[in-house]
Amino acid sequence: MKSIFKQIPFIAISLLLIAIIFSTGFYIGNESSSFKNERVDASEVADLNQFWQVWNLLDEKFVAATTTQNTSSQDRIYGAIKGMVNSLDDPYTVFLTPAENESFSTTLQGNFFGIGMEVGVRSGVITVISPLKNSPAEKAGLLPGDIVISIDGTSTANLSLDDAVNLIRGEKGVDVELVVFREGEGNPITFVITRDIITIPNIETELRPDGIFVISLFNFNAESSNAFRDALREFLVSKTDKLVLDLRGNPGGFLDAAVNISSWFLPAGKVVVSESFGDNREDKEFRSKGFDIFNDNLRMAILINGGSASASEIVAGALREHKIADLVGSQSFGKGSVQELVDVSEGASLKVTIARWLTPNGNSISDGGLTPDFEVVVTQEDIDAGIDPQLNKAVEILLK
Repeated sequence: MKSIFKQIPFIAISLLLIAIIFSTGFYIGNESSSFKNERVDASEVADLNQFWQVWNLLDEKFVAATTTQNTSSQDRIYGAIKGMVNSLDDPYTVFLTPAENESFSTTLQGNFFGIGMEVGVRSGVITVISPLKNSPAEKAGLLPGDIVISIDGTSTANLSLDDAVNLIRGEKGVDVELVVFREGEGNPITFVITRDIITIPNIETELRPDGIFVISLFNFNAESSNAFRDALREFLVSKTDKLVLDLRGNPGGFLDAAVNISSWFLPAGKVVVSESFGDNREDKEFRSKGFDIFNDNLRMAILINGGSASASEIVAGALREHKIADLVGSQSFGKGSVQELVDVSEGASLKVTIARWLTPNGNSISDGGLTPDFEVVVTQEDIDAGIDPQLNKAVEILLK
């Protein structure tokens, strides 16, 4: 079998795989900003007289429906800010109160109580991006693309994405009821799922008897770059030239991890992804770091589905457009926007969309996601029978 690696001594490649230190960071992550208390130019904004008129009318006339209801002035201010942010109609631009911000920070640490699924907004409705590997949600049978109609009896029709997530999470051992609509099913499906501690999974590897090496990457978190490096080291010693990268159900994460992982397959300087700011500013390009240890003998396929989002779409789009890999599976989720987390004051923060992600050829990931080169439908019958037609198709392509 021809070597798939460039002409670097085996020991040198091993050292390269072991020694490179990856810089990682959640791109939206924790940029602090300080703001001056300057008066906004009244000529450039709407008249705020109505705001204060309503504020004063509430002070004058409002009577709570119960004697126990108590809304503070701070609650009203938070509500006003949330209303302003929600008027942008972007599910990923969110104001987080101090309590919500603390909960969000806990999620980034990798462990929390819930049912273990990533949700997003597609066509204005709360949609399952992907259940996490071995999570209660996966074991219960939730699938990418399921539309969440209600959570514990609360309709999701007017819920924000963050409010829906907060309803799904809760104490360990306590049930949560989800009613979902699934394409192809006539009636809504009800799931009662017991919350548990959720540990976000990372990576699995397998050398199949047919000589196909499979890397299943479940998340792009702070450890993913190092985990992927170790997986490639396993691939190196396996003596095969056929690689499947399974990104199905991978909801994304760190931008740096996506760039680092792509860099193992691309020469230095090749564009991995660009950020388009939608104004007169130039696009910002993120380029390969040029680890680039493989030669033209590498045969590679990437599996994607409706649960592949964000950083998964960056890697899949880059390696497809640079002609490193074919995409197999079904349409990806289409989460191609960039968020920045800005500290506001007193523990609150604003998660705000600042740009769109574009593939190396300039295609917007948000515009419908990625279409696979080989589209393969997975039926409920396949799932019940334990058959994986998407992986089987990738294997067929690589063995030709």
